[in-house]
Amino acid sequence: MAPLFSIPSVLTTKIKSCLLFSLLVVMVSAQLSSTFYANHALKPFPPLNLLKTLQYQGCDASVLLDKTATKPGEKNVGPNPSLRGYEVIDTIKSQLENLSPGVVFCADILAVAARDSAVALSAPNWYWTVDLGRRDSATASSAIVTGNFPLPTLNLIGLISAFSKKGFTAKEMMALSVCPSTGGDNNLAPLDVTTPTTFDNAYYTNLINKKGLLHSDQQLFSGGATDSIVTTYSNNVGNLITDFANAVVKMGRLSPLTGTSGQIRKNCRKAN
Repeated sequence: MAPLFSIPSVLTTKIKSCLLFSLLVVMVSAQLSSTFYANHALKPFPPLNLLKTLQYQGCDASVLLDKTATKPGEKNVGPNPSLRGYEVIDTIKSQLENLSPGVVFCADILAVAARDSAVALSAPNWYWTVDLGRRDSATASSAIVTGNFPLPTLNLIGLISAFSKKGFTAKEMMALSVCPSTGGDNNLAPLDVTTPTTFDNAYYTNLINKKGLLHSDQQLFSGGATDSIVTTYSNNVGNLITDFANAVVKMGRLSPLTGTSGQIRKNCRKAN
């Protein structure tokens, strides 16, 4: 299946796969559905129609909120200054508002764009179904970002512990670790030094060859319990694709805002 949205460049696609990991470590289970928009009278728009068949992972799009005089926001907190592509989300939201105002959540746009960037940077077999129906937060929290993002200085035990607190196994952590390894930027070092513009399993081969960029990367292959998982993913991309998709879907079921919680932002950069 072709990507839902047209992705203009590697630089702008980086945000979708990175946000997938960076934003969603702070959520709990609620009712989401791949057919959330099925009963809405959306105007005909081929890419938009695909929303009804997709599923996702649970973020509230709080990172998209710009800072204000009284609220610092999340964009410049912790690892978030490296995120790119906000203008892509803005464009998608603007087009959807013109077609069907007040229907599609920014959080859902972000979720689908994350999946589609993986497809755009690799092949359709990275495709997974996206849960829809997560509402947008009206506030951002820098404290949640700093308190939940695994630090790049952590050792293997610390990394496993950080993910375990969110309900993820060591294997799920290993699969999700491929997420921020793609993309390029003149001001950022590529976490995947061999295929930085492709979403693939080269990240794990690099670890075996002692080419992990960050301390926390190389800890995943350092004589510990996860060495065998690295070897498996390096040798078999099919196993990685399956495990990554399952972990992403699980991540999307971590307490999204549903029902009457949150809002449908008119502009993803500011609360209504």
